[in-house]
Amino acid sequence: MKLFSCECCAQPLFFENTRCESCHHAVGYLHKVADLTALNPGQEPDLWLPMEPGFESVPHRYCANHAHDACNWLLSPEESARGPLCYACQFNRTIPDLADPRNLERWRKIEIAKHRLFHALIRLRLPIVSRLQDPENGLAFDFLEDAPDGSAPVMTGHSDGLITLAIREADDAQRERLRVEMGEYYRTLLGHFRHEIGHYYWNLLIRDGGRIERCRAVFGDDRQDYQEALKAHYAGPPPEDWQAHHVSVYAASHPWEDFAETWAHYLHIVSTLETAWLYGIVIAPLTPTAPEFSAPAIGGDPYLTLGFDEIMNAWLPLSMAVNSLNRSMGLQDFYPFVLTSSIREKLGFIHDVIRETQAANAP
Repeated sequence: MKLFSCECCAQPLFFENTRCESCHHAVGYLHKVADLTALNPGQEPDLWLPMEPGFESVPHRYCANHAHDACNWLLSPEESARGPLCYACQFNRTIPDLADPRNLERWRKIEIAKHRLFHALIRLRLPIVSRLQDPENGLAFDFLEDAPDGSAPVMTGHSDGLITLAIREADDAQRERLRVEMGEYYRTLLGHFRHEIGHYYWNLLIRDGGRIERCRAVFGDDRQDYQEALKAHYAGPPPEDWQAHHVSVYAASHPWEDFAETWAHYLHIVSTLETAWLYGIVIAPLTPTAPEFSAPAIGGDPYLTLGFDEIMNAWLPLSMAVNSLNRSMGLQDFYPFVLTSSIREKLGFIHDVIRETQAANAP
């Protein structure tokens, strides 16, 4: 995640801030430059003038979901003319009933994770096609609650650009219970979004991007029956050698899930490395094997400029160091996964696809 600071007083800001805790200026996010900015009041009560260079004279409005304390993104005059929702919130097709205070709390957590996803997609310069642009395959989100009698639990998943998220996933206790029951190392709202968006980009960049044969050579033949593969996955134990070839047990169920899981891990890695890069983190352990597990300050932007080997060479020492820090606090490992050569090949394929897409869409 990018580091942010207030233009007025230089106080560090977090991605979700709506005001600076030092000088008390209102704060908003400008998606066109992927940056938080302090705001001065405009001539009308709901208008704000960003302090971001180049935007000082352009009045912006907060997204309508700011009224629910669920969004801090800003709309330009052109965007406001098209509707009251910001770039990220316009993709919501269904949200829960906010008259229920518990649903409001859940939805706020969901929006924090979803906005972090969109920040990463913007930083990666990936194409995003809305449901309005493409009614059959465009991106949209349904955030749904289970039936009151428990007869129809919502299933989190993806179908032709529509991402459904069961809002019970925003309840920490429920999510942890499911994580343990399903034998998962990791289960978070942001992880769900990163996984499901992987399915969306499989459609957009692989199936429709002319890369399907290249993808099959790395992930396997996706034409095998998906429903039967999932039934077999849940009915029996995983393959004995799954850890050698897949980043998670679920990734072993079908090539589509392998791609989506690996895509999610690529986003985990580049987003965390950006934070480490901007904090100037250097890993230099005082051990006899220090050279093997050392990493100098990351020398560039993981989203746009670092090569794949540079990303991997920085990730291993960083993840080991943070795992050790977590254990010192009695917490679970920050990154409890082993990236074998087979998994690195899959991550490398996703890296190449993203870099190719960035080059094709370069301004």
